[in-house]
Amino acid sequence: MNKLVKVWQIGRLSYRKSLELQKHLVRLHHENKELSNTLVCLEHPPVYTTGIRTGQYPEQVAKNLEQLGAEFYRTNRGGLITFHGPGQLVVYPILNLKDFKPSMRWYVCHIEKTVIRLCNKLGIEAGTSPHTGVWICAIGVHGSRFVTSHGLALNCSTDLTWFEHIVPCGIEGKGVTSLSKELNRHVDVEEVVPLFLDSFSEIFGCHYVDFPKKECDNILADLIQ
Repeated sequence: MNKLVKVWQIGRLSYRKSLELQKHLVRLHHENKELSNTLVCLEHPPVYTTGIRTGQYPEQVAKNLEQLGAEFYRTNRGGLITFHGPGQLVVYPILNLKDFKPSMRWYVCHIEKTVIRLCNKLGIEAGTSPHTGVWICAIGVHGSRFVTSHGLALNCSTDLTWFEHIVPCGIEGKGVTSLSKELNRHVDVEEVVPLFLDSFSEIFGCHYVDFPKKECDNILADLIQ
């Protein structure tokens, strides 16, 4: 059982390019290429995304949101609409769950537990609810033959006014918050990444190493072709 996870910290990346990268990594898994399970950690420029249930977001809604200065994408992940932007840690786990437990329900539950443990490390009390997510973090995943894509978005120092234009995750009457707001101090993504990685390692029972730069360069070169 492969319990090694490679961590690829990209920095700022457009949502479109992140979709291409995820598809590429998933395809390598399905082609049985020698690819380790990967956590892609990054930030996006402002963008609104919807999940597979896109019927309630007609083109006019997309145009209205784009006029705010954000992009808009429809995706194949679970969940409804959310926002990604600067100050938010976005993590895309590209994992073969057969290396862990071949259950999407188990996987989502463990993502929730990871975020809860991270919050606890910062002194924030967090817990689950009937809805997927931890209020400070949106979760929306996709699975293809037990290979995962999409993932989670954790508000660190995100400008929360972007969420005022949508019903986040389709949950009425519930707002969103951030680590900075809860702790009453600035918490940037760089501070949170190692806490997230340690929490993920503890919950998923794995260890992690940095994604080798040569492998990163080769994958990015394949995407450019």
